[in-house]
Amino acid sequence: MANKKGKGKGPSSNVIAQNKKARFEYHIDETFEAGLALSGWEVKSLRAGKAQLTDTYILIKNGEAWLLGTHITPLNTISTHELADPTRTRKLLLHRKEIAKIFSRTQDKGHTCVPLKLYWKDSLIKCELALVTGKKQHDKRATEKERDWNRQKARIMRDAK
Repeated sequence: MANKKGKGKGPSSNVIAQNKKARFEYHIDETFEAGLALSGWEVKSLRAGKAQLTDTYILIKNGEAWLLGTHITPLNTISTHELADPTRTRKLLLHRKEIAKIFSRTQDKGHTCVPLKLYWKDSLIKCELALVTGKKQHDKRATEKERDWNRQKARIMRDAK
């Protein structure tokens, strides 16, 4: 399945940045898709893949969702009249019902909302959010054990052919 641009990178080529740590640290309960309110230099940087989602979280304030801690590195070719703040708070574009659902679930003890990835959807930049609960240490070990076993299983199957 080739993408529209003809580069042939496969279906995952639209991903800009992923929060791999979130999948390891949390149990994912429910996911949402949100748009992002960005300025021009941020879109250019995202086209170049200059984004980080580590230590990023979502805050619901005054009925609006905000993305805090995302680091978008400014390109050195941005305009001189605009001050580029790489870690500014960015607004997430969600429906009111989705914001209300996220807000009510994050009020429960042990629940939070984190971004999983930034990606392109046609010409728009979207953020995949997830309502999550924290994993205990033994859950993390079990996840790692299962991942190692799947890797070893794949090696055995590959060598058997």
